[in-house]
Amino acid sequence: MKILLSILSVTVFLSCSQNAVKNEVIEVNSQENSQQSILNGIIEKLPEYAWVYPYSLPALDYEYDALEPYIDAVTMETHHSKHHNGYTKKTNLAVEENGLKDQPIIKVFTEIGKYPSFVRNNGGGFYNHNLFWTFLTPDGSEFKGEVAEAIVSEFQSKEKFVEQFEKAAATQFGSGWAWLVLKTDGKLAITQSANQNNPLMEDAEIQGIPLLNIDVWEHAYYLEYKNMRKSYISNFWNIVNWNVVNERYLMAKEAIK
Repeated sequence: MKILLSILSVTVFLSCSQNAVKNEVIEVNSQENSQQSILNGIIEKLPEYAWVYPYSLPALDYEYDALEPYIDAVTMETHHSKHHNGYTKKTNLAVEENGLKDQPIIKVFTEIGKYPSFVRNNGGGFYNHNLFWTFLTPDGSEFKGEVAEAIVSEFQSKEKFVEQFEKAAATQFGSGWAWLVLKTDGKLAITQSANQNNPLMEDAEIQGIPLLNIDVWEHAYYLEYKNMRKSYISNFWNIVNWNVVNERYLMAKEAIK
């Protein structure tokens, strides 16, 4: 009898434990689905929602040598006219092959798991670089505006923000990006993404509206910095366009209302 009662007790305990785990999984999935649903509604308010097929390589607001000595002219020309141009052309091909001509690329990101990796890699490469160039400007700009206030509020100081952002960029294993995003709850966050993934994709670790990014693929810095990724990252702040970052923050705040 004691053995039977022990078996029954264990069975009941395991059953309760399994139900608890199932309930936790259901709750997490529900939260993720809710988050994705909110983000899906927000992206239609972003200016890049107007980027539609056929996609074209954007012109830069500065010359290839304008960011020296922090990024050299050869790297800029190769990065923009070769790498980014390649992603742009292949994004058009990916869109054509998968019947996505009528969908903005950021809409595709919200259900990226449905499509071949060719869509993710090239669509992400096209989008990520489009943003990246706008965040750069010769001689940089002053850290100011509402985004500066929000950064100090969220991270305690500009210095602590820079430290955390640099860590995300430096520790991204292999190729990828580091990002500052505004989440759907109105809070700022720093995150990483591998390869050409980004925070708008449905499977992003931290989802949010991109406010700033840095490319840590080797083609972004290797000619000038070789294996010294950290030096490239620390010099990045000398050419950040905080005016554009602030504009995106104000836009993002309005979009999540």
